[in-house]
Amino acid sequence: MATIAAMAAMRTFLCSNNRLFFFPMNPKTPTFLLHCNSNPIFSRNNHKNHIFFSSSSTRRIQSAQETLETQNQEMGSVLRPNVVEILEERGLLESITSENLRSACSNPNLSPLKVYCGFDPTAESLHLGNLLGIIVLSWFQRCGHKAVALIGGATGRIGDPSGKSLERPELDIQTLERNTAGIVNTVNMILGRWDRSRNLIMGSEKTSVLNPNLDVCSGDSFVILNNFDWWKEIRLLDFLRNVGRFARVGTMMGKESVKNRLESEQGMSYTEFTYQLLQGYDFLYLYENEGVNVQIGGSDQWGNITAGTELIRKILQAEGAYGLTFPLLLKSDGTKFGKSEEGAIWLSPSMLSPYKFYQYFFSVPDVDVVRFLKILTFLNMDEIRQLEEGMTGPGYVPNSAQRRLAEEVTRFVHGEEGLLEALKATEALSPGSETRLDWKTIEGIAEDIPSCSLSYDQVFNISLVDLSVSTGLLESKSAARRLVKQGGLYLNNSRVDSEGKTIEAGDIVDGKVLLLSAGKKNKMVVRIS
Repeated sequence: MATIAAMAAMRTFLCSNNRLFFFPMNPKTPTFLLHCNSNPIFSRNNHKNHIFFSSSSTRRIQSAQETLETQNQEMGSVLRPNVVEILEERGLLESITSENLRSACSNPNLSPLKVYCGFDPTAESLHLGNLLGIIVLSWFQRCGHKAVALIGGATGRIGDPSGKSLERPELDIQTLERNTAGIVNTVNMILGRWDRSRNLIMGSEKTSVLNPNLDVCSGDSFVILNNFDWWKEIRLLDFLRNVGRFARVGTMMGKESVKNRLESEQGMSYTEFTYQLLQGYDFLYLYENEGVNVQIGGSDQWGNITAGTELIRKILQAEGAYGLTFPLLLKSDGTKFGKSEEGAIWLSPSMLSPYKFYQYFFSVPDVDVVRFLKILTFLNMDEIRQLEEGMTGPGYVPNSAQRRLAEEVTRFVHGEEGLLEALKATEALSPGSETRLDWKTIEGIAEDIPSCSLSYDQVFNISLVDLSVSTGLLESKSAARRLVKQGGLYLNNSRVDSEGKTIEAGDIVDGKVLLLSAGKKNKMVVRIS
């Protein structure tokens, strides 16, 4: 009974890595560890920081949760942590259209909010710049609200001018459809993972459902929609008569995205100028037909978001539609965060492997890592403060905070399997590692590093110095010999100490591949044909 009474004042909260927390009414109060009589409901392994559930513990959690839901239904209210305060504390809140949103998101007498974020299908995958939108959606999702991801199958044909100096190139229908399918799959995997984790704890076998005809995917706490499904039915004259007459040209001209483009040499086309009205109508449609009452977006979306709240107020004569923006993802020096030397940091594993994704976050500089832990992970703030204090304490192992950041973000985007793949590849690519290499492990990382193919005769009994040059790993034999003397040349992660080392049959991993390393970063996979 003590456990149920305690849970009646709290809300179950499950993190992306399958941790179960209980939030009190005040989200700034530290996380609680609940006990049932003398037995803990769950225990923490401090080293790995994971929570493990026994079958009896899971049953007690489920029973307590069901009792709490019954009590809430009888009282006609649901206890929810204040997601706006959580976002604000973590640096994820830029602006809100009304302070009433603060009370609306946690008022136990109001229904959960429906919150949407739009993603135009300009590429086959979302990238790191889109990740904050998914994270903020997930915070609403985890605090008991419904997340709505809107794919811009219609608006993607126009192109959002916000933050752009040039008009987006026009995409053909086949490309838009392919891009839409890729984005739906990515968002479904990320937001659906929360549903699957929660249902696993609660003993439910529900899964997300994809409607291939409408590009719609839904779960208990999220839904993915495509705005082309309603725009394809709208006639231009009807839209101008029913919606366009409520839009003030002076207000539209005053938007930052419009002013900046009008002052540039390229100017702005009428097509781009109408984008804010199209996005504004999306909000109106979702508010009226889907019960969506909050739109979120990056700070550069403020003009588009307020266009929607204004249309709802003028056309529907309704209050209760809110907008919320979060800061753009920038480094401490003000430059954009989300580009590597090779290009964009994609969220789809088919365009960027979990290993490279993990390595990008592992390489974040110390000056940025704490802020990124706050905005890109779901770790509680006490734990982040401990990591921050540890960075300046004695005995701190360099990159420990970055390692935690990389693990948490990779787990959120790619799941536990993707994280394990990244960790395995990282270990395999570490010179001096004791991890036994096999052919599958090396092939798994071959797409992420340079590779070449040689015949068996071109490898067997060949000097490693010569092989390092012929494969392109090193520029010259003298450079290879010098590296051997410095202890920086590795064969299959084992340091080579002799300039006379030749390739033997036993060196060829599973008779198929070799892994050469010059220092920690320069590597070459040699496939044996």
